Amino acid sequence: MDEPRGKVVVNRSMSLDGFVAGPGDDMSWVHGYFRDDPFPEVAAATGAMLVGRRTHDVARAMSPEDTAYDGGPVFVLTHRVPDDPQAGVTYLTDDLPDALQTVRAAAGGKDVEVLGADLAAQCLRQGLVDEVLVYLLPVLLGDGVRFSPPGAARVELEPFHVSQEGPVTLLRFRVRR
Repeated sequence: MDEPRGKVVVNRSMSLDGFVAGPGDDMSWVHGYFRDDPFPEVAAATGAMLVGRRTHDVARAMSPEDTAYDGGPVFVLTHRVPDDPQAGVTYLTDDLPDALQTVRAAAGGKDVEVLGADLAAQCLRQGLVDEVLVYLLPVLLGDGVRFSPPGAARVELEPFHVSQEGPVTLLRFRVRR
């Protein structure tokens, strides 16, 4: 019998003008909206995290003492393991499908959350994503890292859930196959 298999979910906080990070990869603008966990059901459904190397490095630079993510074990996909690897983080140098298989096994049938603009774009391009989850934040950044990088392929999405908690609007989409 097959083990239950969670979804692969791209998880993004996004400004109203479509940026997931400000200039210079600045993510400090996000934290004020998430002092309390406004959507605990997302963390409860998540069994493991697959994080892009750049996103992981930005998080470490912002808060070297606390780069913990909610949602189970953390895996960072990278071409090269850092010289100072973070305790409690598993660094994967596999190709993306193999890395995702490893993370899915660790998720124990729960969802795998994908963090990082480039990594998410790669997952979407390879047809590996089931859902896109967007925390829409009421701010205009004007510049920075776009939700979808230039030249990304078209991906059809089906909206299936919208909710709001305080100033944060949660949008959920299924990837159409």
